Amino acid sequence: MIEFTIDDKRIEAEPGETVLQAALRNGIEIPHFCYHPCLSIAGNCRICMVRVKGRPGFHPSCNMAATPGMEIENDCADVTAVRKSILEFATLNHPADCPLCDKAGECRLQDYNFKFNGSPSPSVEPKRHQSKFYQINSRIILDRERCILCSRCVRFTNEISGSGLLGIVERGSHSRVERLEQGGVEDAYSDNIVEICPVGALLSRDFLYKSRVWYLEPVASVCPRCSRGCSVNVWRRQKNWQLRALGKEKNLMAYRISARQNPEINGPWLCSKGFDLHKLINDAPRALTPMVQGVPCSLDDAIATVQHLILDTKKPAAVVSAWASNEELAVFKSAVSSWLTVYSGADQEPEVGEVVEDQLLIKADKNPNRYSVEALFGKNSFDAEAGHDLVLVWGDNIDYATLGSAKVIHLATLQPKAGRAADVLIPISTMFERTGSYTNFEGKVNRFEQVFEKPESVQHAVDVFGRL
Repeated sequence: MIEFTIDDKRIEAEPGETVLQAALRNGIEIPHFCYHPCLSIAGNCRICMVRVKGRPGFHPSCNMAATPGMEIENDCADVTAVRKSILEFATLNHPADCPLCDKAGECRLQDYNFKFNGSPSPSVEPKRHQSKFYQINSRIILDRERCILCSRCVRFTNEISGSGLLGIVERGSHSRVERLEQGGVEDAYSDNIVEICPVGALLSRDFLYKSRVWYLEPVASVCPRCSRGCSVNVWRRQKNWQLRALGKEKNLMAYRISARQNPEINGPWLCSKGFDLHKLINDAPRALTPMVQGVPCSLDDAIATVQHLILDTKKPAAVVSAWASNEELAVFKSAVSSWLTVYSGADQEPEVGEVVEDQLLIKADKNPNRYSVEALFGKNSFDAEAGHDLVLVWGDNIDYATLGSAKVIHLATLQPKAGRAADVLIPISTMFERTGSYTNFEGKVNRFEQVFEKPESVQHAVDVFGRL
């Protein structure tokens, strides 16, 4: 380890670390725009300037290797004056439209300007106007007036996603971020550039003007849309900022999804399907009413009918959901599986036109917990020729025609596909209405927390298993 000091505080750096990296790892805040731990060093924003005792001038800490005995001044009048001048330059043509900007409350430029500047620009010249709402692709728009040319987005599309979607063109005051024709316009990870943009230049078309971030709160969850099981935050309305006039349903929706840092599984990144997870939460056609032969009934009547079907069956089977949590699978195994032939199910298959698999995050298996299902019950798929007379289907998107003539008991979160009705349908909760964990394709366990309360007519699967 390398020992050096920042503002007379002795810290240690690992060999090869920069001053900025060592400072952040030791809990010392050095302001930065262009630096990102997963991207190459650009050193172009200059807000991370520090002074080194014994050396003239100021130096960018993001691009300066830590050396033994180095003495850094980070919090002194001279360094503060340099940062103030850099912020004056960054805001020279910035529109300062914080009351309209979706990044307000999460904007580094806003925070640093308040901390180091706090005064209007001395310039009396009119601000230079640039194009607004420039379309990067179908998901992202660019407000060039807010852009500070940190190049984070450019480096991401070149170094992480590999799409080559963006570049910086022209020189001097004419420099701008531009969509590059040769790089194409689609990128399965493009929403990440909205998250890593330190200002409000890159905006999500989906979240645009939906809510102020200080009205929302993140809940730790897991993306269930492939076997990677990325860590995410689901943003819901805070209880002390509940809406009334606009409708109570606004308080029961997910406003946006963001990547949650998890070095073991997804790092700080997420794919487009993960960023669209809130649409699945908000818009999925839910199964909300227990039914017997397609006729609504009470839960007690549905359970009683299931019990009669079980008593009359000679060769029952179950198709187990690959979206079920580890905790639900454990209860199912102990309470129900002993008198059933258990098959593993696939709740979701790849959609037309989506990226099926790549080398970064996306996996071909579109189910989050197949690993645990197969570990407990094997890899066998349902056999319609096995002569089962009763099938307990636990999961969604299954075609009853594939089950042959067997009677069907369906535990579903979504409305079943059109066709014959299940003999008994029992609505169950989604993963966002309970806590639990998934085990991804690598055997890594990832926990999710409850985001919303379940509807009264919907049951938790473990409670249904107990009654069976």
